[in-house]
Amino acid sequence: MGAKESLTGDGPAPEMHHYYSKFMRECPSGQLSLHEFKKLLDLQGLHPQGDMYIKRVFDIFDLNQDGFIDFLEFIAAINLVIRGKIDQKLKWYFKLYDADGNGCIDKKELLNIFTAIQAINGYTSTSPEEFTDMVFQKVDVNNDGQLTLEEFITGVEKDEGLMELITKTFDLSNVLKVIQSGRRHSI
Repeated sequence: MGAKESLTGDGPAPEMHHYYSKFMRECPSGQLSLHEFKKLLDLQGLHPQGDMYIKRVFDIFDLNQDGFIDFLEFIAAINLVIRGKIDQKLKWYFKLYDADGNGCIDKKELLNIFTAIQAINGYTSTSPEEFTDMVFQKVDVNNDGQLTLEEFITGVEKDEGLMELITKTFDLSNVLKVIQSGRRHSI
């Protein structure tokens, strides 16, 4: 009886079915390409910096790096956005910033990603240079010009203002709203 109740109630099974239906409606092949991802989010024809950011987000969601986001990767991304704890989100942000994948963020990487995000959302209260300098000033405790994952998480968690700025700037709730509504745009 317990299993039957979870299927008809508000538990994870109906929610999973809802997302599966939307995913398959948007992507009948079961694999979402970068082009389809941009189309789904209405992010085509962006400034090159914005395009770079969207590709970076796509690559991080593509956990097995096969060039597609399948349903399980899609659900993992949604789960991070909806239910992810702050340390999980900070790890995701770190991975997003670490463009070369060397386990450290340098100023150029952070500057590039923040510039790309501004190209998409028009956020202008802080320039990319000011943002980058502020993060490194507050977080780079050993002043080596690189942020490790530990430095990044510890530094951001200790500074409420920086945490708020990073959370707002890199908020993925708009992506989630598009996914939940199943918005589809024609080419």
